[in-house]
Amino acid sequence: MNFLLRPIIFIAMTTCGAMAANSQYKFFTPEGSFAIEVSMENTNLKRLPIYRNEITSLLVVDNYILGGTTATDDSSPFVFTASLSKREVVDILDVSRIVKNQQKISSGFVEGNEGQHYVGTIPQSLNESGHLLAVHLEIEGEIEIRDLGIPVPGEGVYSLTGDDSNETLYGLTYPSGYFFSFDIKSGRAIVFEETVPSDKEVNSLKEQFSLQPDDYLSRALILDSKGNVYGSLPYGKLFCYDSKSESIIELNVDLPFVWGRRSLGQIQCWLKTREGRIYGANRADGQLFEFKAETHQILNLGKPLMFPGIDGLVQGADGKIYGIGGRIKGYTHLFSYDEGEGFIDYGNPQFMMKSPGIEQGIEWRGFQLSTITTSEDRNYIVMGEGESLSQLMVFSITKK
Repeated sequence: MNFLLRPIIFIAMTTCGAMAANSQYKFFTPEGSFAIEVSMENTNLKRLPIYRNEITSLLVVDNYILGGTTATDDSSPFVFTASLSKREVVDILDVSRIVKNQQKISSGFVEGNEGQHYVGTIPQSLNESGHLLAVHLEIEGEIEIRDLGIPVPGEGVYSLTGDDSNETLYGLTYPSGYFFSFDIKSGRAIVFEETVPSDKEVNSLKEQFSLQPDDYLSRALILDSKGNVYGSLPYGKLFCYDSKSESIIELNVDLPFVWGRRSLGQIQCWLKTREGRIYGANRADGQLFEFKAETHQILNLGKPLMFPGIDGLVQGADGKIYGIGGRIKGYTHLFSYDEGEGFIDYGNPQFMMKSPGIEQGIEWRGFQLSTITTSEDRNYIVMGEGESLSQLMVFSITKK
């Protein structure tokens, strides 16, 4: 090595290290933000037990936050509600009371007609099957759940979307990756094998890249304005379920990826804005892109954070897109995107949490946030943690 280069390399490495440390400890504490205690068992109030409270699905219905959890051991998950106005948990329902042997609710909630909200489960073992559940909230936030049945025997429900115009749910299964459509009224499912990776692909992904289904199945699905559904296939490809022909089409388009990391090309989240524009993000490199459904084109908008992954995207009342991303050992950061101002990295959310037993308040940091959603008017953004003791974090958006 040229000895004159050593000081330059050292300075560059030191600068990068300082930037990383600075970014890591940049905190976001907006005025009016708050955290809702969900899982610290320090009172006799409603709380979720440890290791069964990773918040992996979220929706806001009127004044109530609706959440679904994942258990980290062979226990069942929960569906719960929390009040935005009272800032407290309202109701908790153990899913084992409705369906036995389930472990994860990670598909996300789908809004339906007549106050019904739909979600899928992943079972505790490969010998069991995931179910589709219909969730209804009473006036005071109490939870009612109805089991719609098993869409694909021997498979869990990994990702889910829906078309309320024809009361149909669309999903992708775990661990095989079957695509299905499910008629809510009749309970009839149609299963498609075209999205299932071949044995050759699976062996390659596992043997060469040490990847599991969590790493290459589409973590989210999106419905366009024509009723077509989009998701990802292994190695960064996209597929489309054509609702008219009721068939699966592999699109001639690639997800954005960093050279040499095509095998990690997986959709992690989608967002359709109120204007009808579709945005998505890949899991491995955390790049935001816009997807033109009419032409099947992708516009790569860039990487908003220094961390891998973007776990969720929402649109605020101000019209901006907000997202969360980051991985252990990097804390989650919140960012925004706007065509005029580009990306803004706000840092790690740190909100005040007060509840009985901690009246003085705790400045709670969302180190590993896993889900994000908005209130129906988009004035509140709600984030859920994916920890062994997970809380809800809420902040408000000012409308333009």
